[in-house]
Amino acid sequence: MPENHTISVDQLRIGLYVHLDLPWFKHPFAFNQFKIKNDEQIETIRGLGLKTVRYNPELTDPIQAAAQANPAARLETPQSGTPPNTNVETAETPGAAVSPFIARALEAKRTMITQIKIQREAAARIENAFVNTAKTVHEVEKNLFTRPAETVKQASRLIAQIADSILCAPELAIHVMGDKMGGEELYFHSLNVTTLSLMVAREIKLPTEIVSALGMGALFHDIGRKEIPNRILMKLEPMTKAERHLYEMHCQYGLDMAQRLHFTPPVTNIIYEHHEFFDGSGYPQKLKGEAINLLSRIVVIANHYDSLCNPFNIADALTPHEALSVMFAKLRSKFDPKMLQVFVRCLGVYPPGTIVQLSNGLLGMVATVNTARPMKPVIVVYDADIPKDEAILVDMEDQNDLNISKAIRPAQVPADVYNYLSPRKRVSYYFDPIKSGQETGKK
Repeated sequence: MPENHTISVDQLRIGLYVHLDLPWFKHPFAFNQFKIKNDEQIETIRGLGLKTVRYNPELTDPIQAAAQANPAARLETPQSGTPPNTNVETAETPGAAVSPFIARALEAKRTMITQIKIQREAAARIENAFVNTAKTVHEVEKNLFTRPAETVKQASRLIAQIADSILCAPELAIHVMGDKMGGEELYFHSLNVTTLSLMVAREIKLPTEIVSALGMGALFHDIGRKEIPNRILMKLEPMTKAERHLYEMHCQYGLDMAQRLHFTPPVTNIIYEHHEFFDGSGYPQKLKGEAINLLSRIVVIANHYDSLCNPFNIADALTPHEALSVMFAKLRSKFDPKMLQVFVRCLGVYPPGTIVQLSNGLLGMVATVNTARPMKPVIVVYDADIPKDEAILVDMEDQNDLNISKAIRPAQVPADVYNYLSPRKRVSYYFDPIKSGQETGKK
């Protein structure tokens, strides 16, 4: 980590990357550290009562660059030899008057704090809904063949509730799940595939009755795996040719089960075709292009994406950003091009769970993507001075001068930063289950 230096507030200039040694809620800026962009920010910092401020010389613009960006910028050279000083002097005193500008800015910060509280409460509510849904999926999977008629009805009700919530919401926000609500046993591949498939269905405006079939097919797409021995399902090494052939039989086994359970033809097709690729390289029938049913083509994409993010051997997992990149850049021929574009458009270039670097140099994790504005997600920001449970949540839609610079692999992030940001080893997605018409905060 580069060493910080201190500078008098009289020497502040545009282009300095400063760190404010004040509690986050006692200054009006979105972050404790940032690059000064204009004279107004300089005046604001001076109005906070600080006598000195720390700055990072490695992230600071050279004086020449700052002058070109703004000829009116102050060009005083900071005293770079000044040793770091974390005990910053402040002229702030109880009851000291603040300028009207600072007062308005602090009021804006209080509004931001209130919004973060609403976002955090929403996240807790959504995680509870996710856990309850995951428990229902577990019950469905456990009882499917001991009480088939009753269990299929239970699954149908669950899909109807999920589809209703997704289709009726004025905006669809896809959230990455945290780790407060339970262990990894609550992760279900089928629930992820269902959520992501219905996300696409909403975007292309499929009729409700067709959405229900898509949801059922997505939920049960892998039921044929029940007939595959665990020694194959749980094998970490590459399968032999014979093992691969047996594994691929799960599509046929799934078809047989679907027919015994009297699933409708659209649901049965998804179960049988969820490994068919658009270029004809899939299985079991090597169907090509539009010979694969539309609903199956949607599930193929959601299934492949989730398998890349959450393989059985977690060491092989790709980040959400990498998984989308691989599918779009290297595997594009395998998927319906229109449905793949919709999928990428909904999740954005940086899907929930992606570790990113912001344009101000800070690190964060994409927590929520609004499918209507996928390039403006909500970010959890890393700040060592703020406890993890109180981490800053930044809605990128509110930050006109801030954007995502790049995605970062977890291995490239220091362990303490990754543990602060990362929700869990496996990536699970869910959505806000509040119905249309109810207040969900920001619209």
